[in-house]
Amino acid sequence: MATPTDWLAGARPRTLPAAVAPVLTGTGIAAYVDEPVWWKAALALVVSLALQVAVNYANDYSDGIRGTDDERVGPMRLVGSGAATPKAVKTAAFLAFGVAAVAGLALAATTAWWLVAVGVVCVLAAWFYTGGSKPYGYLGLGEVMVFVFFGLVAVIGTTYVQTETFELLALYGAVGIGALACAILVVNNLRDIPTDTVAGKRTLAVVLGDERTRYLYALLVGAAAVAVVAVAGASTWWCLLGLVFVLRMLPALRTVLGGATGPGLIPVLQQTGVGQLIWAVLVAVPLLLLG
Repeated sequence: MATPTDWLAGARPRTLPAAVAPVLTGTGIAAYVDEPVWWKAALALVVSLALQVAVNYANDYSDGIRGTDDERVGPMRLVGSGAATPKAVKTAAFLAFGVAAVAGLALAATTAWWLVAVGVVCVLAAWFYTGGSKPYGYLGLGEVMVFVFFGLVAVIGTTYVQTETFELLALYGAVGIGALACAILVVNNLRDIPTDTVAGKRTLAVVLGDERTRYLYALLVGAAAVAVVAVAGASTWWCLLGLVFVLRMLPALRTVLGGATGPGLIPVLQQTGVGQLIWAVLVAVPLLLLG
């Protein structure tokens, strides 16, 4: 029987900065262009965190029943390790989806009902990443969907529920956050190329191969840096403080471009998540203070 520590590990807490960063960025932009609505920001954070946990449990369940995690290199998986039954992990995923749905309904009821449709698409995208008969995560589309949902939708949506306007500034912020969210997935899939290849899981990393995947990671970090400049140019140059995130990313870049494999890439996941959070904080704080 899985222990509370096992369940916490299965939720993959190191990925949670990827859920906090877009809400922080979107709220900073809302403050700059109008006024932040803090209770809506809090609900958006609940939605984002719950969806992140849900997709983590859903991936654990779907990959586990397919046998993809039988030879796991990274952090433990509940189903793949046998610590929890597939049914229990699936239930945990749907409970997390439920939390996201309740918070999302509250936002839709107080903003615009068409947001319900956006929420449904987000849940479906989270489940079918590795779930269903033809999961898109096995077709090299994982990074595209992460960019869309944990970048564009999360940042622009957070701004919209507070301002009820679509802002170009939010698009710039979404590109930066989305690029780093993709970078987290890229390094995760880079680590798993050998096992995913054997399991028939054709991630983008498997399709591109080892060397080009490493260059893609560096390209995404570069795109996030360009996005900082774009945000600063459209708002206040104090946002250039966000470029400090590059300093946190240097060890990760050295590890990835230096050819590390397997367990050697595990620290890069946390480094990239922290780098994304630094990006969000140092971009959002000037916007909050000067808005």
